[in-house]
Amino acid sequence: MQDKITKLFKAIADPTRRDIFHALVIATSALSITQIANQFDISRQGITKHIKTLEEAGLIYIDSQGRERFCNPNPKELKEVTKWLKFYEQFWDDKLQGLGNYLDNKT
Repeated sequence: MQDKITKLFKAIADPTRRDIFHALVIATSALSITQIANQFDISRQGITKHIKTLEEAGLIYIDSQGRERFCNPNPKELKEVTKWLKFYEQFWDDKLQGLGNYLDNKT
């Protein structure tokens, strides 16, 4: 099974999935799969596959109301990506600070 960060990166790696997620975040209410599919030049089946990937990553959740399925964004999950990036940001900040200190002491 893929770990959480791998699922998130897989989900946001594709520009169509990013666009779907963005559309959901800026929408004033949940969007049906049909409403989402109408915004893209992709088959409904293709959109459904993208939505499934986003759902598996936890970036969206789906509510069923009768025969219709409505997608809701869950942007809080992106905090995992932020945490992952912060580690490397700190790593490189420390390395560059060390290099700066080394160069300052060489002169």
